[in-house]
Amino acid sequence: MDGFEITEYLGVVRGIVVRATSITQGIRGAFKSILGGNVAAYEEVCEQARSDAFKKIARQAVEVEADAVVGMAYDATEFAPGTTEVLAYGTAVKLRPKAGV
Repeated sequence: MDGFEITEYLGVVRGIVVRATSITQGIRGAFKSILGGNVAAYEEVCEQARSDAFKKIARQAVEVEADAVVGMAYDATEFAPGTTEVLAYGTAVKLRPKAGV
């Protein structure tokens, strides 16, 4: 964050989403798995889960009055066939402009 410095660490913020594939996505994904290549049906589920997790982390950062989230990352865990947890997490911080910038 050029031109800014961190003045306060507000703690970890996170967004957790659990997604399952729909029957249609599961069938499309199963056929594509047999043929090989990118499985677009599963990719759609993953992208939507990441987007939703990001929205939740952003909402939580606003709630703690953060100016930014640093060290943000995603993690995903499949805990049942076709069901995946996506976690977005990072550190909420307060910022101020750097002196002389």
